[in-house]
Amino acid sequence: MKVKGLRWYIIALIAFATVINYIDRSAINIMWPYIYKEFGIADVDNKSALALITTFFMIAYALGQTFTGKLMDAVGTRLGMTISIIGWSVSIALHSFARSLMSFNIFRFMLGFSEAGNWPGATKSNAEWFPAKERAIAQGIFGAGASLGSVVSAPIIALLYIAFGWKMTFVLIAALGLIWVIPWLIINKAAPEKHPWLTEKERNYILDTDPDANASVEVVPVLTWRELLKFRNTWGIIMSRFFIDPVWWLFVTWLPTFLKEQFLFDIKQIGAFTWLPYLFAAIGSLAGGYHSSWQIKQGTTAVKARKNSIAIGSGVMLLSLVAIVYYLDTLKETPTLAMVLIGTTLFGFQFLIGNIQTLPSDYFNGKNVGTVAGMGGTAAVAGTLLTTWAVPIITKTSYVSFFVLAAVLVPIAWICIKYMTSKKITN
Repeated sequence: MKVKGLRWYIIALIAFATVINYIDRSAINIMWPYIYKEFGIADVDNKSALALITTFFMIAYALGQTFTGKLMDAVGTRLGMTISIIGWSVSIALHSFARSLMSFNIFRFMLGFSEAGNWPGATKSNAEWFPAKERAIAQGIFGAGASLGSVVSAPIIALLYIAFGWKMTFVLIAALGLIWVIPWLIINKAAPEKHPWLTEKERNYILDTDPDANASVEVVPVLTWRELLKFRNTWGIIMSRFFIDPVWWLFVTWLPTFLKEQFLFDIKQIGAFTWLPYLFAAIGSLAGGYHSSWQIKQGTTAVKARKNSIAIGSGVMLLSLVAIVYYLDTLKETPTLAMVLIGTTLFGFQFLIGNIQTLPSDYFNGKNVGTVAGMGGTAAVAGTLLTTWAVPIITKTSYVSFFVLAAVLVPIAWICIKYMTSKKITN
């Protein structure tokens, strides 16, 4: 049996895994403002408790990014992604047994470590299944899964919470990941070189259009973390992720709490409103991938095309955040406008982040791609941890500092991208 366009089935499955990933991780943030009292937590300690839970998740996520990056390079994306999604599905189901803040922290740590594999796994899979000119749009599809997951998570979690309560909500969403494993193992039988369903035309397209893809894996040295850190481009990827990813996480973690405190939303209203910014983000992810891929088809080098798209996304983010800061007081009367401005910010983020996440496959070869992607993911978590603990302090009286912090991080991340060279590392 031969399947035309098999690479698009692979990326569709990865995108769906990312949707599930975001449904699982978002559940606690959406329900927390309405369940924290069940654990004896006072109103005044609400945000600090959520920050602690998020910290356990992010520390594990940081460790998991680096570990699973190596895992994907060692065992391949087929088995690596399977291990990752089974791990996080079991972890999210265990949330239903939480009886205290400490047990939540333990289960969040397990969830963070296993969920981390989705990102280096997707980056490596894209490098395997797509030629350079298509990788950004493939990464955009995968990135759109993160946004789509946030779009559907709010209404899904709100409906499940209202119908079944928070414990059963965790169990039901856990089932999604376990079901996903079945088509993944059936469709993703092997790498493109040996996959029996791949047509010769598509196999040649995937492998022959990228001269590096035909090189024997043994020809490309497998570098250690220390060796990779000697390269300027490694640091550019690491530091850009360190500064830009916290902006996304500020909204993923704190948007429901912001809406409850700023607009006095109940959980039904949160389910009705919070999908809108992430719809903008999903569009931004696809648009950013398309934009850089279109440039490459016009003759622009892959690296330059990525940097051009990152610059556009940075500009959109900065303008939107400045507008939010300037109009924040008046936005209290117009929550829809607030959602649109936040949505524009997330549009810009997703426009650029898929291109940043594609850079490891542009700059590195072979079994170094997943490792560098994992290192970038670890740096992203390190930056996010710092902003997570800052939020309960800077939002005691107003959310102005919240959005100012996000605005400051954007140009710093862009400077890190400008710092990178155009040379591909092969040894």
